[in-house]
Amino acid sequence: MLLRTPLFESYEKYGAKVIDFGGWALPVQFSSILEEHETVRKKAGLFDVSHMGEVLVEGKDAESYINYLVTNDVTKLSINQAQYTAMCYPDGGTVDDLLIYKLENEKFLLVINAANIEKDFDWMKQHVEGEVRLQNISNDIAQLAIQGPKAENILQKLTNTDLADIGFFHFVQNVNIDGINEVLVSRTGYTGEDGFELYLPEEKAESLWNKLLEVGKKEGLKPCGLGARDTLRFEARLALYGQELTNEISPLEAGIGFAVKTNKESEFIGKNALAKQKEEGLKRKLVGIEITGRGIPRHGYKVLSATNEEEIGFITSGTQSPSLKKSLGLALLSVEHAKLGTQLKVEIRKKKVDAVVVKSPFYKKG
Repeated sequence: MLLRTPLFESYEKYGAKVIDFGGWALPVQFSSILEEHETVRKKAGLFDVSHMGEVLVEGKDAESYINYLVTNDVTKLSINQAQYTAMCYPDGGTVDDLLIYKLENEKFLLVINAANIEKDFDWMKQHVEGEVRLQNISNDIAQLAIQGPKAENILQKLTNTDLADIGFFHFVQNVNIDGINEVLVSRTGYTGEDGFELYLPEEKAESLWNKLLEVGKKEGLKPCGLGARDTLRFEARLALYGQELTNEISPLEAGIGFAVKTNKESEFIGKNALAKQKEEGLKRKLVGIEITGRGIPRHGYKVLSATNEEEIGFITSGTQSPSLKKSLGLALLSVEHAKLGTQLKVEIRKKKVDAVVVKSPFYKKG
């Protein structure tokens, strides 16, 4: 039986097409992927992301413990600030990418990918040192994401907290939204647009979902599924675990080197391997490509050199971009073929289709 979020019963009411996503029954779309994508870019969309995992880390040694687990520098976080980071294996491959929320001096919330909850929690338990308490609260927490240029106006109707005061990658705890007192409101998201992620008790999620869609109707707020979430994050070149990041792809290769602080004082798992990659230079690099022939690049398709058709890498993600109306891909290529303007070929259904390395992210807000 597929796992369900607290909003599962609401999907039918809003016309969702539900699929199996990593063992979860989740909506791929409500109207159409294209329509939902455009709604988020121009107005606002509401996503159920309650399948994501949440782990509480508390105790005197919580900060130093997390700093040993992750590539970014947690000591730089203030209370009510969030940070994007990765956990790595000793060889530099990626365990997961995640968000860290500093709730108090000795209390942090880690938000991890749904498909990795069990694996990540086991990994965290294996590396506990000092006075640290871990609690997997994934089943108790629901998460809604309201994303798009009108997200702030819509959410503001339901709260007295001034949302304009919340900076990017900052959050406010215990916000009252439509009478629900304990909402964590975070100015983060996975679409390349402005917006908020809302963490709340799972039993309160359905009423807030309905209320947001009701008060946001005039501004064009629509429920959105995983299909649009994927095309939106792809255009903004936001990594997807299992595609851009895997146990065989390091955060540096995937282009999230900004979250890898090999110069932080403390040791962390994978530090030596990642420092070596930096020092010696990467052998592979994630780049944007555009198909100049006919076809759409998909995950796993081979990428070939245009000159001798030798295999030089593979597509991690690809689609017909709804915003740019072009056939685009992200590809992990040997570094000598990763320069802008390099001509390539992509093997699409046994045909070798012309492509070129282009600038990414493909889309930037505004």
